[in-house]
Amino acid sequence: MSDVLTEKQSAVLQFIEDYQLEHGSSPTLREMREFFGVSSDNSILKHLKALEEKGYIEKDDTPRGIKLLSSVKERLQSNEFKLPLLGMVPAGGPVLTEEYIEDWLNVGEDAIYKYKDSYLLRVTGDSMIDAGIFDGDILVVCGALQAREGDIVVGLVDNQNTVKRYMKDSKGRVYLKPENVNYDNIYPEGELCLQGVVTGLIRYYKR
Repeated sequence: MSDVLTEKQSAVLQFIEDYQLEHGSSPTLREMREFFGVSSDNSILKHLKALEEKGYIEKDDTPRGIKLLSSVKERLQSNEFKLPLLGMVPAGGPVLTEEYIEDWLNVGEDAIYKYKDSYLLRVTGDSMIDAGIFDGDILVVCGALQAREGDIVVGLVDNQNTVKRYMKDSKGRVYLKPENVNYDNIYPEGELCLQGVVTGLIRYYKR
């Protein structure tokens, strides 16, 4: 796999990997066409042929036509996935660049709702201790989930990430509720930027 991929080829390969991780099988041509917004199979087939010639994918005899990628096989067989631990989450959502990633950690698949849309965030402070979330805990967060009332979420308030419970008052106003009586509810002055819903928690004990 020495040949360099074009931008479009990389995008197709990434979509195949993401799809295989989520579904355990490969996408169909129609699904790839719809994802990339093209009307003809030819453009997708051209990229698939290039990926095959460069050794990035292998064809098989199944209706979907592409074998599981080796990277996907390793993750599915190990039941462990690596997720990025972010130092903070910017306003546009999780950004997977060195500027924001502190580390990559192995996470059991049971804690992950959608692999490609999930990330880790370390908790600072004690505002959620009554929900069992303590300073230094690492949260598994899914950025693709729509927050429902009562969910624990990551939000951006005053350019800082905060972990709180997503709530609505009797007037229908959204606010963020801490789980510690020493902290006040947060009513956003403008639009609240939600960056994900918490789906799991990792805690390490010091020795």
